[in-house]
Amino acid sequence: MINKHETARSLALSVLEQVFDQGAYSNIALNKALESSRLSAQDKGLATELVYGTVSRKITLEWYLAHFIEDREKLDTWVYYLLMLSLYQLVYLDKLPTHAVVNEAVDIAKRKPGTDKFVNAILRKISQSTLPNPADIKRKNKRLSVQYSVPVWLVQTLIAEYGDERAEKIFQSLHDRNKASVRVTDGQQVERLAEELGAQHSQLSPVGLVKSHGHFAGTDYFKEGLITIQDETSQLVAPTLDIQGDEIILDACAAPGGKTCHMASYLTDGKVYALDLYNHKLNLIEENARRLGLEDKIETKGLDASRVHETFGPDTFDKILVDAPCSGIGLIRRKPDIRYNKASMDFDSLKTIQLQILDSVCQSLKIGGIITYSTCTIIAKENQEVIQEFLQNHPNFEQVALEHPQTDIMVDGCLLITPEQYKTDGFFIGQLRRKS
Repeated sequence: MINKHETARSLALSVLEQVFDQGAYSNIALNKALESSRLSAQDKGLATELVYGTVSRKITLEWYLAHFIEDREKLDTWVYYLLMLSLYQLVYLDKLPTHAVVNEAVDIAKRKPGTDKFVNAILRKISQSTLPNPADIKRKNKRLSVQYSVPVWLVQTLIAEYGDERAEKIFQSLHDRNKASVRVTDGQQVERLAEELGAQHSQLSPVGLVKSHGHFAGTDYFKEGLITIQDETSQLVAPTLDIQGDEIILDACAAPGGKTCHMASYLTDGKVYALDLYNHKLNLIEENARRLGLEDKIETKGLDASRVHETFGPDTFDKILVDAPCSGIGLIRRKPDIRYNKASMDFDSLKTIQLQILDSVCQSLKIGGIITYSTCTIIAKENQEVIQEFLQNHPNFEQVALEHPQTDIMVDGCLLITPEQYKTDGFFIGQLRRKS
């Protein structure tokens, strides 16, 4: 749709079209649109809220609209998305005046003659009506799906994993506002930087700082490498490897390099080999390394992690990190569109890939060496089951039990953090040692 008079709402609508019609990732499409936009900082903030809010509440908004629109199929998709976008504001952003939401939607709709009258009629009807209550839906899975905008298959999956009560807490937490989180690169500076940045200490990472409002990225502290953007859960990975200064480390699935740099920060004259398939992702790792002054400790290489054993000989690495490709279910709060892409949730296929990577890298690990296996998913099939199946296939390995001061994240000798516990990404860490 052509956009002559850009506003926060028209920009948000064009991003939603890319996400829903073309399968674009919301964060990438939005960032691209904002970079080329002339909107004020305030309007960019509103556009961001509208995109993420509408995407994260999509199933709920569709359910509401079904009570007011007889035949969705007869509408142009952009008109339907405009109604969703407007309904999101009417229901969830109570500080925005109703007349402003309706009037701007009508203005946008004027780009196709006749559409403005339809949009005006629907939105006025909605704003003058009492909306139906999703809590009245009789069937449990459907009710939870509509209440929390989570597809029914994912409702079923998480209830099977965690039971009704905890699953619902996870669904609720997906709509909590994201915290900004960073890792302080010098552990001695945590107190000082917390005070200067007006940040709180992480409950999970001793070198983590968090803010419930605002961000860290534009600060001089970030530019100078005193802090680096990294979720609190991700900060737990490198310490599990207990890296010594002269060790040779493999980061098998390294981009964008947050964990690579964290591991490299423990080295004196050792090295981290950081692998990824794609050059643009290797560039991200190198960029991160330069900003943090770690480029001499990190060597990037374009390589499929499931073919490590073909390139590196046996007994090459002291420690290995496999931050495996996964469904990403733990990231739904930050990347709300993940939940609607069921094709990417083929847990059996993902488990096969995860095991192929472990099978390959373990051949290049020294005796006594450690593999840390991590994912940003909270599904056992990609986590505990991968560890167990690997051990069945490799009797020369044993599991190493991981511990943490927050004992509620210790599960089956692993660390498993679900999003509702500490308002973080969902994350899993397990560890293996080569015995012989």
